[in-house]
Amino acid sequence: MPVYPSLTRALAEALADVLWFVEGCEDEQMDPDDAVKVLEGVAHLMAQLSSDQRSEFIDLLGSMAAEEADPSRREFLEGIPQGFGLVEDDA
Repeated sequence: MPVYPSLTRALAEALADVLWFVEGCEDEQMDPDDAVKVLEGVAHLMAQLSSDQRSEFIDLLGSMAAEEADPSRREFLEGIPQGFGLVEDDA
């Protein structure tokens, strides 16, 4: 069992695990409407974060991605900030 340096890191890991599961579910595993509700709920929560909280979460995701051995999960972790509106588009 890993030892996390903080509760924030443990919760970020847990949230990433849930998002990874929901994103990877087939329709037979999870109703698509329920999956959308979960993802929208997380996006709403993230929109409520302060600037400092966003920065902390983005930094945690970066650390998690850097430590991730699975390339597809690493890419997923790196995409969370943009996918959930934590960073501005570079358009």
